[in-house]
Order: sequence, then C-alpha cells, then structure tokens
Amino acid sequence: MTTDADTDARPSTEPLVACTGLTKDFGSGRGVFDLDLTVDRGETFGFIGPNGAGKTTTIRLLMDLARPDRGSATIFGLDAHVDSVEIKRRIGYLPGELVQWPRVTAAYVLGMLAGLRGGVDEDYLQALAERLRLDLGRRYDELSHGNKQKVGLIQAFMHRPELLILDEPTLGLDPLMQRVFHELLNEAVAGGATVLLSSHVLSEVESVCDRIGLIRDGRVWKVGSLNELRAQRIHRVEAIVSGTLDPVRLRDIPGVADPRVAGDRLTCAVQGSIGPLLEVLTTVGVVELDSHELSLEEVFLHEFETTPESATGR
Repeated sequence: MTTDADTDARPSTEPLVACTGLTKDFGSGRGVFDLDLTVDRGETFGFIGPNGAGKTTTIRLLMDLARPDRGSATIFGLDAHVDSVEIKRRIGYLPGELVQWPRVTAAYVLGMLAGLRGGVDEDYLQALAERLRLDLGRRYDELSHGNKQKVGLIQAFMHRPELLILDEPTLGLDPLMQRVFHELLNEAVAGGATVLLSSHVLSEVESVCDRIGLIRDGRVWKVGSLNELRAQRIHRVEAIVSGTLDPVRLRDIPGVADPRVAGDRLTCAVQGSIGPLLEVLTTVGVVELDSHELSLEEVFLHEFETTPESATGR
C-alpha cells in the first residue's frame, strides 16, 4: 500500500526548470523565440552561445525581471511570474551586469543582502570571502571588475541555494579564482544543488556541465550531453595534394562538410568515417594529411558555419 508519506518521499521526476514556447520579441530579430528548455534536478546545465544570442534575456525571463510576450516558464514546479517571490528565496542568482553600490564597503553590501534574505550563515559568508581572496573592508565602488564579480558570486552562494542561476560567472576572474569558482560549483552540486550556467566560454562549460544547450539568434539549436555531442566524432581534416581537387566532388562525399580548397590545400570537416574522403584524395595524390577530432568549442563553431540561416526559422 502506498501512503501519502511514501509519495512525498519519492524524488521528483519533473524538470526543475522548464520553458515552453518562451518568447520575448524586442524587434529587429532581437530577443528569444519559441524557446523550449528543461533543466533536470541535480544537473549542471550549460547555456551557451555568442554574445547577443539570447542567454541573458532567457535568464531575465526566468527571474521575472522581464515578462514574456507568450509562452511559460516554471521553476520548482512554480510559475516564474506568479510565484516569483517564493522562487527567488530558493535561488542563488548572479546577473550578467552587477548593481553598483556607491560609498559603501563590500562587507556592507553582503551584510545587507544577507539580512534581506535571512538564514545566511555568517561564518560561511566569511569563508567564501577568504577563499575568493576578497577584502570585505574595501569600498565596493573602488573594487576592480574581478573583485566586484567575487561579491556577486558570494551573494549567489552564501545561502546554499537549491538552484544556482549564473550569468557569465567567471567574467573578470583570473585563472586562480576561476579554479576556486569551479570548486565552489562542484561542492554545491555535491550538496544537491542544480545549476544553470550561461557562458560564451565553451571550454569552461565543457569542464563543468553535464548537459549543454546552444542558443543562437534567440532560438535553441541543439541540446545534449557531452557524450552525445562528442559522439558526433567530427574531425577537422587538412591535406596537401599533388593533383587538382574538385570542390563540387568534395561536397558530394558522405560525411564531408565545409570543404575549402586553396591551390593544393584542402580543409574540411568530416563526420563519421574518413574512408570515403581518403579514397578521393588518393586519386589526386596525397602529399600530407592531418586529422584531429574537434573539441566541443570547434563542434559548435562548426554548427554555426554549416547550418543554413533558414534553420533559425526566421
């Protein structure tokens, strides 16, 4: 027999964050359009794309800092607009642009925010400042951008939130502090937190995220786990030949994309077996050949280069 207590004890299978048809149109092709996205409980989701792609707009819609023209968003199963106050209590949010605080110290800023939020462990706040090497006695408006970013990170982590929404979290941090941030992120996830991390630094996302969504021109192009994306096994091939290459013939080879010929040199991407391309190159005399598997960053750049503009639906 199943009791109500048994049901409540089961882990939820519902996404922690869910967007359905989310749209905010600023005109001239700017905004986000018909965006469907989910973030599962306990995962670290990387939201990536070039500057202006719609990452920050999506996050502002989730945080109820902007209102959608249509579509919906839920967090913790709650409506992102109707239940905004309750949701914010349970989130650690780092905005892409930090609020300016004139004539007060970093300690004052964090103390005030901790007081407004309530339930913040003062010792933990101090420990975060020490790990990030932030002098809390300095005036906020005199801090460098990197040190202001540390203040933003501390206020996002200080209450040990269920969900972290971080917009370009390592912007302005030196490599040592980036490492500390990654440690804090891993500790939060180990403690049960879910993370939505927006960044245009693909190498950073690759190092910390379980699943990744690519956004461009306000639309999600691709979502998948690192293993799924790597399973594409796209290789970048560079070759020098002694004969003449026919670009039209190269485009017809299975798996070959974006072939570029300059004299006796060929560069192209190959998904799947390189065999069909080798057969063609052999007929024109291969002098040199180099092939390497694309990094995640190169995979997405390849997506940008080879996906027709019409794929955005515009």
